[in-house]
Order: sequence, then structure tokens, then C-alpha cells
Amino acid sequence: MSHSRIPEFYKFSVADRLRVLLEREVISDVEYDMLIDGGQLLDADKADRLIENVIGAFGLPMGLGLNFQVNGHDYLVPMVVEEPSIIAAVSSAAKLVRRAGGFQSHAERPLLIGQIQIVNVPHAAHAKQALLQQKEEILNLANSLHPNMVARGGGARDIEVITHGTTASHGEMLVVHLLVDTRDAMGANLVNTMCEGAAPLVEKISGGRVFLRILSNLTDRALVRSKVVIPSALLEAGDYSGEQVRDGIILANEFAEMDPYRATTHNKGIMNGIDAVAIATGNDWRAIESSAHAYAARTGRYASLTRWYANEAGDLVGELDIPLKVGTVGGQVESNQAVKIAHRVLGIKSAPELAEIMGAVGLAQNFAAIKALSTHGIQRGHMTLHARSVAMAAGASEPMFDDVVDRLIADGDIKVWRAREIIAELERVGSTRTPGQATQEVVRHDGDAGHRGDIGYGKIILLGEHSVVYGRHAIAAPIPLNIRAEVKPQREHIDLMIPRWGVEMRLSEPERCISSLHASITLIAERLGVAERGMRVDVVPHIPRANGLGASAALAVAVIRAMARCFEVEISEREISNLAFDCEKIAHGTPSGIDNTLATFGRPILFRKENAGARPEIRDLATPDPIPVIIGLSGVATLTMQTVGNVRTAWQKNPERYEAIFSQIDQLALAGVEALRKGDIAELGELMNIDHGLLNALQVSSWEIEELVEIARRNGALGAKLTGGGGGGAMIAVCEPERTQSIASAMRAASYNTFITEIR
Repeated sequence: MSHSRIPEFYKFSVADRLRVLLEREVISDVEYDMLIDGGQLLDADKADRLIENVIGAFGLPMGLGLNFQVNGHDYLVPMVVEEPSIIAAVSSAAKLVRRAGGFQSHAERPLLIGQIQIVNVPHAAHAKQALLQQKEEILNLANSLHPNMVARGGGARDIEVITHGTTASHGEMLVVHLLVDTRDAMGANLVNTMCEGAAPLVEKISGGRVFLRILSNLTDRALVRSKVVIPSALLEAGDYSGEQVRDGIILANEFAEMDPYRATTHNKGIMNGIDAVAIATGNDWRAIESSAHAYAARTGRYASLTRWYANEAGDLVGELDIPLKVGTVGGQVESNQAVKIAHRVLGIKSAPELAEIMGAVGLAQNFAAIKALSTHGIQRGHMTLHARSVAMAAGASEPMFDDVVDRLIADGDIKVWRAREIIAELERVGSTRTPGQATQEVVRHDGDAGHRGDIGYGKIILLGEHSVVYGRHAIAAPIPLNIRAEVKPQREHIDLMIPRWGVEMRLSEPERCISSLHASITLIAERLGVAERGMRVDVVPHIPRANGLGASAALAVAVIRAMARCFEVEISEREISNLAFDCEKIAHGTPSGIDNTLATFGRPILFRKENAGARPEIRDLATPDPIPVIIGLSGVATLTMQTVGNVRTAWQKNPERYEAIFSQIDQLALAGVEALRKGDIAELGELMNIDHGLLNALQVSSWEIEELVEIARRNGALGAKLTGGGGGGAMIAVCEPERTQSIASAMRAASYNTFITEIR
């Protein structure tokens, strides 16, 4: 497997996720069929052979931690856990850490400790000396009990003798520690057998009486040290600067270092990740848990297992030291098909390698938790995930699932009974959403001027990006994705809620740095004359944010419509577009006006921005037959303001050169009008290919976009190019109708999310 990044994996269906893993050869055909059909699950008969008094088998979800890069290698990390947010959190953290160079982990040579307790020792000091002098004899006896382990390079390595003083009823007590290298096995039974076998000899040498003979789960001779160094610039989170986030994480960790009540929750977060991997890989998570917490109290005072600090360069440094004795061979792995699949997905070659990955997962989980706690709070993400669990428990079907989740969050009453009420309401009116798509009824490709609802349309630009900012033509079309808004009056304050984007904002509360969202919603309320009214603005986005698909303009249009409807403010479609344009100025600096126009009117157009006070040129476009379009998402968020600013800087340095490029793009857009009129897909595709080359010359593409364009063309696309501001975001491809599915499949096989639409 070349990498562990699978952009927007969480948006795929389970079947599509498995298909991606199969296409990337992460799993085999047999394992794919097994996972599709549930053949990897234990049934009652198999379970009956593993434990006593079986009455059935119990299931837990298994997911994948994505984006992990550990010691320069990529890993998809199987995790079995029932708690929402854990896998999403580690994947997000690993994605950020990946940009900083990934995790560094080192596992010491793992040794297990077997304990042989000796009581009624006549002379503790003499007994200790005698045991150490005859160490080799004890080791040889222990190793004779497991010659196969010795042949594999393992076996008993050393002994230690600890004096514990006088017991209340059995005199002096000594404990012999037998240090055993169990290689890739967990080794509990092996060590116990060695302790049992060596006990008579130990008893003879010491002159005392051996009592307990058993391993210790405090595996402090199997330490893993994981580390990450993150430049502060990568830590920016919304309105929080990188330095603020860094210092907040350090302060949160200091709290855990000083306070055992906080340290317990802090370390539980670390184990959320580690335990999930342990269960997936068939390891004894209870032993791992007990060892970790005992190690956290090794100084006599329970404290944090991690350390976060700033280095001399101002980078955030995180370190986790934790005992992790795990196994990759043995009965648990061989007897459980799900565990065998998890090992294949990981692609590990040894137990130390597994331990190093688990250390990185624990550090990632800790980073994600305290970063959230020290910035926007951890509850926001939990609310969405909790709402999904509640919707499932209430029996929400797939077509209405997202609507139920959105309304639960908007209501703020995330209960099963409320979810059932919402389901009943949706069943009465009929749900129009299809899995993985936006609501279909709101997209008007035919110019219908009827009731549009409080929505704003997403868009693609077929030809003319960037040059349109400089007064040239561009062709744009709506897509079947939108943003919906609902405004309800309340006693006071203006509250903005966009749960899918993690936004909860009260506009009356001052921000350290006014965000574009805050400024845009404030402007809308002022222009509509309702800034003094109390209201709650709930926004449901079906357009991916920061992908060049017009999300900011669609949001502005949806909120304008919803706010005007709520307070019965009369406003024309042209006035809605103009107000959204002013919001776009806040978001993007120097917008062309094309996004707000598409977001408002939702039909294909030829567009040219206003010049010297004249109204913008807007001409409706049509084509005789629908033209299929595949949209590929790069998985890289992009800021239009930044790419537009970069082009402007280059234009200012050499206006003559860049004006020539803009004029070439303009000619392509005008030629595209004729291609659309004729329905000539081949001609349109050629124009798009040339346009993409010019946009690449403007340096607004990215390697992900270039990969998607190449995949599309290689699989039969007649034309492919970036769409929107570039720098990441999205691309589009046109093709003959029979090629759409194969092109989209090829993109998904390369781990990119796609969807298919058409221009009418």
C-alpha cells in the first residue's frame, strides 16, 4: 500500500470503503467477500470453543484510523471501539501530524516479567546472593521448558531478586523476577510455565517456600517511546493562532501532570486509541490498560503519560512513554478471522512494529483531545456523532438519515424519542434525499422560477477561472449540492449553528478576530433591517467547504432567503445576489460575482463581471442534450482568497504577460458557448484541457488535482480541469455518458471522493 490517506473515506458507504481497500490490495478477494457478508464474525459455535458458558457472540464496530505515518511508513490502522469520535479524532490528528513529518516511535526489546514469590526465607541476604550466583542454572531450566522459543531467538534472559522485608505471618519474603523475551507472542502462558518449572529449583536455592508463580502485567521492560514535532503554523484552528493552540495544549498537559483527577481522564483518552487497536489485533487490552495506569503511578503519584512542550524553534513537541507488550502470533490471532483481517490491513511484520504503531495512535488520540479541549471544546464534535448514534437507534433509514441527524442537532434535544418524531414527520411529507447526495428537488437546471426554498446552489466553472476576476467571460453551471438555512425568531441574540462545519456562534459576543462568517451574517442582518431582532440561524451544508464549489456564496444566499422569509422582508432575486456578492467580498476579497449569481439563480450561464458601474453580463446557456460531468474532490481544503491573491501579485509584477493569458482563457470561454449550444462534448473537452494548461501556468493547480485530471483523461474523459480557485479543492471532467462510471470508479480507486452530475 503506497499511502494511508483516503480522502473523505467517512463519506463512503461501508461497501464502497471495502471496495476501495480491495482495489488498493489492502484486503484480498476472500477477505472482501467475508467482510461484505459478515463471515469474519464469530458465531455461537466458534465462541463456545473460546470461553465458558457461551450463549452467543457480541459484536463491536471495526473502523480504520487513517493518515498514519510512523517511522516513515504509512499504515491503515484497524480499531475496534464502540465510542463515537475516537476514530475520527485520531485520523484528523494523524493527517495534521503527517504534514509535520509523521510520528517517530521506538519500541525497546520487549521482555515479560515472571514473578516467583518466596516466603519463610531463613536469611534474605544470603538467599538473594545464592539465587544470583546460580542464575544460569535457573535460566537454563526455564529455557528447557520452551526450546522452540529459544530456537526463535527468545527465551529467559535474566533474573532479578527483590527483597520485600518481613511479612505478617510468613517471615522474610523475596521475589524472583524471571525476564523473558517472548518474541512476537504475547507470552503469558509461556512465562507462567517457566515460573512453574523453575519454582522447585528456586525454592531449593533460597531455602524458603515458593508460593505464587505468575507473570506480571506491568511490562515496563517493553516500553514504547513515541514523539511528534509540529510547527506552530500547522496548529491554527479557526480564530486561534498556532501559538495560542500550542500554548493551550501545553497548559492542558501541565494540568494532567499536576492533578491525578485530570490525569485519569487524560490517560483514559490515550487508552481510547491504544485499546481499540489492541482489541482489533487480538491483544489483551485489559493487561495493556493495567500496565499503562501502573506505569503512570510509578513515582508514587499518578500523572500524565504524555509530555507536551515547545522546543527552541517554537514547535510543539509531544512525547508518550508507555509500556506495551503485544503479540502478533498465537491462538487469539489464528482463531478469529476478524483479527487476521486486521493484521493484514496493518501489514505489520513484528510485535515491536505493532507496538510502535499503537504508541503513535495513543499520542494522536491525546493530541486530538487536548487540542479540542483547549480551543473550541470537545463537545461540539461529540454532539454530531452522538446524534448519528441516536438516529440509528431510532431506526432512521439511509435516505433520511442525514436529515434526522441535522434536525436533532438543530433542536438541541438529541434523544431517541425526538429522533422517532422527526422520522415520522419526514415519512409524512416524503424524504427526497438519496444516499450520498443532496436533496434532489432543490436543484433547478431548467430555469424554473418557482419557489426555491431557503437554499443557495453550489456551482462549477467550466471555463474562465481567475480571468473572470479581470473582466473576462466565464461559463458556470449549478451542481446538485446546496446549502439550506432556517431562521427562527428568539427573544434575543443572533445565534449561528452549522454543526457539520463545527460552528456555534453568538454574534453579540465579541470575537478575538472577527471571522468572515461572523461578518457576513452580521452584514445580512443589518441590510435586511433585522440586526436588532433575536434569531437562531441553522445551516445545513451539502457542499464541501473550501473546495471551490461555491459554498460561501451558497451559504450567504440561503441565509438571506431564510432571514427574509422569517421576518417577512421583501427582497428580489437580484437584490439577494447583490447582497451575497457583498458577503463574498468579505470572504474572498476581490470576487468576480459569478459564485453569488449561480448560488442565487441556479442555472448555467455565461458571466462577465460589472465594469465601470455597468451591470454584470449574464447570459443563460443551454445544450440540446445533457452533458455528463464527473466532479473529483482532491481532499485538500483551499482558500479562494489566497489563490486569487497569488495570481494578483503575479499580475501586478507583469501585467502584460498575465493579461495575455487572461485573454486566451476568455477566447476559450466564448468558444465554449458555441460548443454547449451544439452539444459538442469533444470540443468542450478540448477547450477544458487547454484551459487547465493555462490555469496550471498560473500556478493555481496542485499535485492532487493533477493526479485526478490524469486519471480522468486516462480513463476516457474528453476534457478535465480544475474548477474554482484551485490550490486543491475540486476538478471536473466531461465524457460520453457510457464512460462516467468507469472514470468515477478510477478516481475512487485512487482514494478520491467523486460524484456525477450533468449540465442541462
